[in-house]
Amino acid sequence: MSILNPDLTVHYLCPLCNLPLHLEVSKKTYACQNRHSFDRAKEGYLNLLPVQFKHSKEPGDSKQMLTARRQFLEAGFYEPLAKGLAMIINVTHKHDQIYRLLDLGCGEGYYSRQIERYCEQSHRLLQHGNDIAKVAIAAAAKKQPSAQFVVASSSRLPYSDNYFDLVLRIFAPCDDKEINRVLKPSSHLLTVTPGPRHLWQLKEFIYDDVKEHAEESTIPEGFKLLTNQRISYKIAPNSELRTALLQMTPFAWSAGEQIQTTLSNLSELEIEVDFILTLSRKTPLAIINPIN
Repeated sequence: MSILNPDLTVHYLCPLCNLPLHLEVSKKTYACQNRHSFDRAKEGYLNLLPVQFKHSKEPGDSKQMLTARRQFLEAGFYEPLAKGLAMIINVTHKHDQIYRLLDLGCGEGYYSRQIERYCEQSHRLLQHGNDIAKVAIAAAAKKQPSAQFVVASSSRLPYSDNYFDLVLRIFAPCDDKEINRVLKPSSHLLTVTPGPRHLWQLKEFIYDDVKEHAEESTIPEGFKLLTNQRISYKIAPNSELRTALLQMTPFAWSAGEQIQTTLSNLSELEIEVDFILTLSRKTPLAIINPIN
């Protein structure tokens, strides 16, 4: 079954003046009434992170972290998580309707591609993703031309109010007010956070006193909890992919050279992965700017 064309009618907002952006006849440039314009890159993405909003020359994950994440994720170790996300989306999606989905902090778009692969009605999904790392977004757009990707901060989402049917947040920082703003009334937020035992054996190499992950509250104000699901299993990556896994986590900052060498030299190591999937729904009272 064919996938929908990219959502070229997406309601982008100008990051400089907050007015609507319109796709020009050339279909290569978006511009607002104040003549601020933004060209689509050859890969198909749009850069809506102006220089004055950057906190560094190349914000986001480093190329080393992006490479490590790509190597690990493409090896399929987190595919059960991706399938779990697709199953939940299958339930929330009314299959006779177009469904707009935003992947916050999407990186190189691994989960977006897996959702397209495993969702029952993927031809009715209009997928979007944002990240502040331009290199990551360029890769995501190149690998999934059926989706729309932008370089943008999750604290300043360049989308109009009440636009999305579902926002997906996987280990990503976010602004609750922005999530509330871009979601339609009665639409959904799907969040993935670490479970208590996530990467337990990896942490044992780094910390003397290993503690379970504390449960996070992932329900923003104005949302109602619908379901919680836990996905836990063990993986056994080889030495190279073990190193990649470490590099894509915050634990890498605490792992000295000796620890990394020891971890790499192990003949084998089983590692627990543990995810909490939380689905919540925006309540009607949470509407910020209702459309008349």
